[in-house]
Amino acid sequence: MVYETRIYEAHPGKLPALNDRFRNHTMRIFEKHGIENIGYWTSEVGEFSDRLTYIIAFKDQGHREKAWNAFRDDPEWNKVRTESELEGPIVKRVFNNLLTPTDYSPLQ
Repeated sequence: MVYETRIYEAHPGKLPALNDRFRNHTMRIFEKHGIENIGYWTSEVGEFSDRLTYIIAFKDQGHREKAWNAFRDDPEWNKVRTESELEGPIVKRVFNNLLTPTDYSPLQ
């Protein structure tokens, strides 16, 4: 398995809209393309209160590339993104990391 962590920094005041988009659309569209939703978090304590952090999983690197391409080209996703940004962009910056489990990790 390949795990990917992604952190979305929202524009000021846009984190609720970002959460709504994931809750109501993005997670389901991810699943449609074989992207496994592992978990989603926001910070209660710490330096950043405008970020959504999440982990998704793929069978391997080839699966990741194919799934992301299908997601980006999905007409439903493009419609959702456009509609959710009618009042301006939601996401300011995106950070991502690809993670490979250690041999002792409970998640393989």
